[in-house]
Amino acid sequence: MNDKKEMSLWEMILDIPNFWKNQASDWKITVLRTSLERLGYQIILPYLSIYIIALGATKTQLGTITSLGMLMSGLLAPFAGGFIDRNGPKKIYSFGIMMLFLSYMIYAFAADWHFCIIAMVMYYFGQGLANQSCATICGNCLKSCDRARGMMICESLGAGILGMIGPMIAAFVLTRILGVSEHDAGASDYRWLFFIAGAFTLMSLMVVIFKLTNTRFVSSKPMGSNALAICRDIIRNNPNARKWLVIASIHNLSVAMVIPYFQVFAKEVKGGGVTVLATMVTLSAVMSTVLGFPAGAMADKVGRKKVLYVTSALYWCSMIILMTARSDFMLILAGGLLGFYYITSPIAGAVQRELVDNSVMGVWIGLTKFTNAITSAIMASIAGLIYDRVGPMWVFVIYICLDAFVRVPLLRTMPETLDKKNA
Repeated sequence: MNDKKEMSLWEMILDIPNFWKNQASDWKITVLRTSLERLGYQIILPYLSIYIIALGATKTQLGTITSLGMLMSGLLAPFAGGFIDRNGPKKIYSFGIMMLFLSYMIYAFAADWHFCIIAMVMYYFGQGLANQSCATICGNCLKSCDRARGMMICESLGAGILGMIGPMIAAFVLTRILGVSEHDAGASDYRWLFFIAGAFTLMSLMVVIFKLTNTRFVSSKPMGSNALAICRDIIRNNPNARKWLVIASIHNLSVAMVIPYFQVFAKEVKGGGVTVLATMVTLSAVMSTVLGFPAGAMADKVGRKKVLYVTSALYWCSMIILMTARSDFMLILAGGLLGFYYITSPIAGAVQRELVDNSVMGVWIGLTKFTNAITSAIMASIAGLIYDRVGPMWVFVIYICLDAFVRVPLLRTMPETLDKKNA
């Protein structure tokens, strides 16, 4: 019997040092890389959409920019997955991180919002390649009984701890170094943050280049001849994978309908200042850091689905509180509960990685990213129109309804994947 089955939940939570020691070196490198990249991203996250709008974009144009970036990333994802399965992740990983760095530099030097189209496309392209490589390593290096905890270490204890620091660095640079008042920051002030984010991204690139091996993950099952054939085979022969494409696509709508407008809504509709906006993102990272690993341990102990129901409901609460906020405290609380998105995603990712054979993991992750990107690209454009023409709060209301009345009921029809590879 697997010893991890016999451990209590509390023992699993406290077993982090041994858990870390027993994992593969490449997975540890991806945790470090993700942590450095997340630190840079968290520096710009509180102000990214606000910066694009400050350069002259409307909310509809913001949605279009986001849509184009997602579409480009999604179209290439299955082919990138096939390359990873055949050649190993290191080359694609490095190329993706370089695209992230170039994206930040274009943002930093952007003369108007049109330059942000190029920057956003490059960002999603680079993020997609880097995350796809990272996810393939994670899917192959972690055992099923360890996967949720391992992914939460990466998300919460690695990226989360540094993610708490990022927004505070941004607020310190804006208010203390640049001397910006709480409500008067402009595009020329925000652009300095992209240089800092770019520096941390370059550090993460050095980690991958000099520390990551180029292991090619294979199994006894031979891989198909090309990515499209493998995708077709998965869709035809794996009904649970077909369901998952819908489940994942709806969950991923957050990057199209929630994340781009959360801080904008807090600033423009609710009057949040520079420090409040930064604190919202910091508390989100605190929440995912403090509760992420226990949630992952719970998912590895009692099953993924039960934990996903709870974290999804708490994520909806973040949007409900944001829409009804009457004080800075409520805005900060809403930002904190937004952290449950970053807890939900890795646990859902554990399910995703347990639905197919390891030999086609890269293509499967690419296929999921493709369907996610297409649906999110469409909804990103629609969300911008809804925000401008119908009303800001309806973007969040529509997302909650899709998640609660489509994704969660469909998730209930899925099998629990925890025990599949534990025997």
